[in-house]
Amino acid sequence: MSFFQSKSRHLIASALLLVFAAILLTIATQAQNLPRPTGMTPKATPTPKARVPQVWRDPGQVETLDLAGGPGGREGAPLAPFTFLEENLNGSNPKVKVKDANGIEWSVKWGTEVNAETVAIRLVWAAGYFVEPAYFVPSGKIDGVTGLTRAKSKVKEDGTFVEARFERQKDKGVKKLEEEQSWSWIENPFVGTKELNGLKVMVMLLANWDNKDVRDVSRGSNTAIFQTRDDAQYTVTDWGASMGKWGNFISREKWDCRGYQGQSRSFVKGVRNGIVEFGYAGQHSKDFANDIKVADVQWLVGIVGKLTDEQVKSALEASGATAEDQACFTKAIRGRIEQLRAVK
Repeated sequence: MSFFQSKSRHLIASALLLVFAAILLTIATQAQNLPRPTGMTPKATPTPKARVPQVWRDPGQVETLDLAGGPGGREGAPLAPFTFLEENLNGSNPKVKVKDANGIEWSVKWGTEVNAETVAIRLVWAAGYFVEPAYFVPSGKIDGVTGLTRAKSKVKEDGTFVEARFERQKDKGVKKLEEEQSWSWIENPFVGTKELNGLKVMVMLLANWDNKDVRDVSRGSNTAIFQTRDDAQYTVTDWGASMGKWGNFISREKWDCRGYQGQSRSFVKGVRNGIVEFGYAGQHSKDFANDIKVADVQWLVGIVGKLTDEQVKSALEASGATAEDQACFTKAIRGRIEQLRAVK
């Protein structure tokens, strides 16, 4: 076969392929333009459902809530045996991560924040705000503990421990946006609302001076957003610096009823031009409590004012408080609630 014959056949084959491709393209175009049978519609791409921002939900009949069980309920308490997963070196207190007999993961913390955080989240939850369920565990044992550094002083070689706070980790299907993705007290969807201002009052009522937010990522933000299928829950995630004295680095304290009671006289300082003034001092003070209206306080009192002394005492008992601390804090908390009730 000559060179020219071979080349001619190649050109003919290429031309036939081009013709065949053109025919297929014409058929496809005509098919797209054909009328659709009645009742048939093109399949639309589903639009993701927008999550509704939430900072508060109705707690229901507050006076009937079980503050001993708290947000997780008594049935949701951590169940031994506990298996060691890893040590957590974030924050200022010794912490480890464990899994319980039900396969639930918990953050276990020791130190001065244990009692304060356990009782604070119960009172905040009773007011209708989102919290992470936490329990006080007086003693227990963690299996498989190894390589501890900071938590070595709290967990013995045989895995035994005393006086720990167990905080339940997020459930499946829930995404936690924290640190750089957390939120600020002055920039969020709820600025100026009674719900956000009520949360601010709860922070001050419980003397939680560690009100850091997304502006403090370098030191650790204490706010987060929990995304469920339907909503985005704006949450304060750390209440450990509560139940003591607010103030600066030198004067502030945690879990100190004498100090808490002593500062109660300056909890509510008065009302000026419809804005309630507080004596609170925390990580953020100037832009934290400068817009809380009388109506905001009255709305909150309509909720927390329904708590009984028995409920408050049961929350304190569940946090590991001594009988002396139970009596002291119950009286002091009631006194602060009554100050809020008197705001007019």
